[in-house]
Amino acid sequence: MDNILSAHYTDKHVDAVLSPYDGLSIGILSSLKGVGYGTADLPMPVVTGQDCEVQSIKSIIAHEQRSSIYKDTRELAKVAASMVDALVTGGKPEINDTKTYNNGVKVVPSYLLNPVPVDISNYKAVLIDGGYYTADQLK
Repeated sequence: MDNILSAHYTDKHVDAVLSPYDGLSIGILSSLKGVGYGTADLPMPVVTGQDCEVQSIKSIIAHEQRSSIYKDTRELAKVAASMVDALVTGGKPEINDTKTYNNGVKVVPSYLLNPVPVDISNYKAVLIDGGYYTADQLK
């Protein structure tokens, strides 16, 4: 992000950064702050992420990162374990998608969980009330 800012945004304003991962979002926020974003004169652009990591949720609470995408890893683990169990015992894994993932050779059957956008308006209901984090973890 430092390189992108110095190469392309010395005289332009960054409006948004769509990050594919919360770990990157934290670095992006750091780079933006390093060149003056996050002030009244240069407000923080929209920065998004994915995975609802603790540090990014704290950044959402601080009004720095705008949002993250939550995929409940507890549910992901249940589905993965069920698929492995089915394969090991000679069964067929449960799938719910036979259209999305075409690898150029075939459509790869998958089980997709519903991603949930999380922002300042719903992080408590989704993450704390849902038992994924405690309020103390997000202080």
